[in-house]
Amino acid sequence: MTTSDLKILSMNEINENLSRTSDWIVEDNGKSIIKNFDFSSFNGAVEFINEVAKVAEFEGHHPDLRLYGYKNVEVKLTTHAVSGLTQKDFDVAFGVDGIGWKE
Repeated sequence: MTTSDLKILSMNEINENLSRTSDWIVEDNGKSIIKNFDFSSFNGAVEFINEVAKVAEFEGHHPDLRLYGYKNVEVKLTTHAVSGLTQKDFDVAFGVDGIGWKE
């Protein structure tokens, strides 16, 4: 990981990256982004989590994942080391958006 990977993004940079994502929202006063996914089954939600894990491992940056209501998944991204959003968070978000999940 390079120093630029750990640079906290400005609000302009956050908004620019958000414009390239699908339905992610900023939370925690600009320190994280979050997106919720709804599936028709528990198995679909778990399979999606496994796909997110592959993206996270590839990017070397791991989201907080929450399975709730048995078929819903929340993906939350932040860079804990700097207590804010970095480009790594958006790289994972782009990868998650690219999963193209269809259940």
